[in-house]
Amino acid sequence: PPSPLQPLGILRAPCRAFSNNKILVELDESTGVATMKFKSPPVNSYSLDFLTEFCISMEKLENNRACRGVIFTSAVPKIFSAGLDITEMCGKSMEHYAEFWRAVQEMWLRVYGSNMVTVAAVNGSSPAGGCLVALSCDYRIMVENPKFIIGLNEAQLGIVAPFWFKDTFVNVVGHRIAERSLQLGSLHPAPDALKLGLVDELVPEEKLQERAVAVMAQWLALPDHARQLTKSMMRKAVLDRLIAHREEDTQNFVSFVSKESIQKSLRMYMEMLKKK
Repeated sequence: PPSPLQPLGILRAPCRAFSNNKILVELDESTGVATMKFKSPPVNSYSLDFLTEFCISMEKLENNRACRGVIFTSAVPKIFSAGLDITEMCGKSMEHYAEFWRAVQEMWLRVYGSNMVTVAAVNGSSPAGGCLVALSCDYRIMVENPKFIIGLNEAQLGIVAPFWFKDTFVNVVGHRIAERSLQLGSLHPAPDALKLGLVDELVPEEKLQERAVAVMAQWLALPDHARQLTKSMMRKAVLDRLIAHREEDTQNFVSFVSKESIQKSLRMYMEMLKKK
């Protein structure tokens, strides 16, 4: 241990980074706050590789006693994340679909059930799975740019958001807003997202990082155990529902996504994206 005269922070490197291919993780050990930056151009889509890296990064941070909070943000301009990688759901084997879906479940379980304080610094558009990660955090700050949109738009692609996406959404915005938004597959511009309570606040882009750090400090001012137990109490029923039905949820996804009609609409959607 350091001598009493030696302030703790000086002995440690203030910032430890462990970078993977698709996610940059920086931990400031003086504050106990990590930043996870998605850097998987063009749109930070959640491929199997991305999801695997994400879960390993989360596990490392959870297991590091020095880390108490994590800020999620994007290193790709104008996009937080476009969500699930559609190429993982097209023309692959049943085994592949199952493996992919288990990784999606794992990502959500790790964020929604995290002991750390989780803040989403949404610095670009965030449809579908991108929205899910933001919804799963304790607090959401978005850049006040009406060009940036956020929402669970699965219905527009002819697919259905799973029950645990829905549960997470309902817990943030309430039943009626979630129901309308899910049925229409709505993508809400940032100002509307704030009105609906889908995000907690909007800030100018240049203020986003500093605001996320300030909010994090506010949450970390509380004793960890009280905050963690309260979070667990609020979220346990929803987490337990997926844990209890995980295999069934995977099989549902596999049989749904392998239907020819769904494959066809996903292929059409991919063609449309290529044209863009």
